[in-house]
Amino acid sequence: FASPALALAAFVTGAAAQLTILSPGGPDLWWVAQSQNTVIWTCDTSPYSTFTVLIDNSDPKILTSELAIIAQQENFDCSETISQYQVTMPAASGYTLIFANPLNNTDVYAQTQPFEIKALGATYPAASATPTGGSS
Repeated sequence: FASPALALAAFVTGAAAQLTILSPGGPDLWWVAQSQNTVIWTCDTSPYSTFTVLIDNSDPKILTSELAIIAQQENFDCSETISQYQVTMPAASGYTLIFANPLNNTDVYAQTQPFEIKALGATYPAASATPTGGSS
């Protein structure tokens, strides 16, 4: 029987080894349409070396299915700037980004909270609201 401290340490270590998308997501971290936008993730705790980046929307009138915007993203980058040509989605709410297995997109590694793409000319989220992804 392991001590509670060892069990807790094993749980914390296991819980830390995960991939989380930090931005965009939620009401305070949106993207701006027809503009450069950045995706940030926890590269230091990710067990994956590469993944596919997909965008989805809960409204099928906006996006009928997930769309791959980066076929193979290296984890060690910790963030990636997405050009206005990679994501040409209309301004709307209900978007999510999905990081998935490059060989099987149904194998989801991480997903954002729903976020909004605001109209061209909208301000970006405050720098203080944007988390960082770890080491560079």
